Amino acid sequence: MVEKILHTIPADIIKFIFVVMFSLLIGLEQRRHHIKEEFESLFGTDRTFTLIGILGFILYVISPQTFIPFLGGGAAITVLLAIYYFQKIQVHKMFGLTSLVIALITYCLAPVVYTQPHWLVLLIVICVLVLTEIKETLFEFSKKFDNGEFITLAKFLVLAGVILPLLPDTPISPSINITPFKFALAIVAVSGISYFSYLLKKFVFPQSGIILTGILGGLYSSTATTFILARKSKELGGGSKATSAIILATTMMYLRLFLLALIFNQSIALLLLPSFAIFIVVSVLLALYFIKFPGKASGVEEDKPVVEQHSNPLELKTAIVFGALFIVFAFATGFVSKHYGNSGINVLSLIVGVTDIDPFIMNLFQSNGTIANSIIVMAVLNAISSNNLLKMIYGVTLCDKSIRKQLIMAFSVLIVLGLLMSFVIHL
Repeated sequence: MVEKILHTIPADIIKFIFVVMFSLLIGLEQRRHHIKEEFESLFGTDRTFTLIGILGFILYVISPQTFIPFLGGGAAITVLLAIYYFQKIQVHKMFGLTSLVIALITYCLAPVVYTQPHWLVLLIVICVLVLTEIKETLFEFSKKFDNGEFITLAKFLVLAGVILPLLPDTPISPSINITPFKFALAIVAVSGISYFSYLLKKFVFPQSGIILTGILGGLYSSTATTFILARKSKELGGGSKATSAIILATTMMYLRLFLLALIFNQSIALLLLPSFAIFIVVSVLLALYFIKFPGKASGVEEDKPVVEQHSNPLELKTAIVFGALFIVFAFATGFVSKHYGNSGINVLSLIVGVTDIDPFIMNLFQSNGTIANSIIVMAVLNAISSNNLLKMIYGVTLCDKSIRKQLIMAFSVLIVLGLLMSFVIHL
């Protein structure tokens, strides 16, 4: 019934209602935003913006093919807004252009409503409303950026959006089945996931407690986070929450590696899924166990803010280190596979656990059939177990003595579980 009624209404009327409604909404928001300012200092709010939208609609529908009346009206509005702006500078010493730009956007609503999908029109209006309201929030947010952070981000965007598509996707040499494109893609993927965690920690949860620090840090680097939280456990006076945070950092490592597997080798990702699912469930249960049953762990169990200093994962030196390790492991993996076969890959996977395992695992994900999938899965599990052993050593060495037994117990469970899974796959 409603659809029949709507079909009887001319399309121009519906579009006119949309323009008026959106223009009025923007005008009302402008009135609310400038509610504390002198009325004489504004060129208009709800009524003015609505009339600007209506004017744009009229001048557009007169000649939608040539746009001449619409462009003429736009020029006239621009001149009037320019006169107002110069008067605003002279009289009130105010230089903001936001309201004037919003007025021009409101004037352009009619052609947008006619020529673009409704979802895009709505998205434009939403962006106008939100961006106007978050002025102070954006100002506070911008102060959190370090010097050179935007330059670092720009370098990453150049690598991901300009250099990466131009790189050839052919192997470097017959002995190394790695292409320049996949090499750069590996850097972009790993850095991107780490950067997401870095942004969350720095801007969304700057005062996160020890549990949230473990979760966010695990997406960045579970080894580095374990190192940091183990030392922090002494400053915080111990407490089983430190143990849980360290274990949750390792939990996020499984999630990060699974996401990378999905990006580079979906067949490997599906083979790893059961093992990683078990790892995640077990590690989460261990973390919950230590929170609920702290045992003899000392320390105040308040989830105090933890200030950790991770370097920006998009920094050039970080990418260089990853790239160097990636190339080294590419040579090592190819050499070991050729001369020592599958057993050599398994031994190598256990050795690399004492380093950054991401470059080695990324090489395995991009092996392109040179190594059997079952061997890749075993090597990934072995590298993870070896890395967990390293994290246990870090944790036990650096942590408060009250949580040493907890860390040994938790990591021992994960290490044994990983070795068992590798053994089962081997069979």
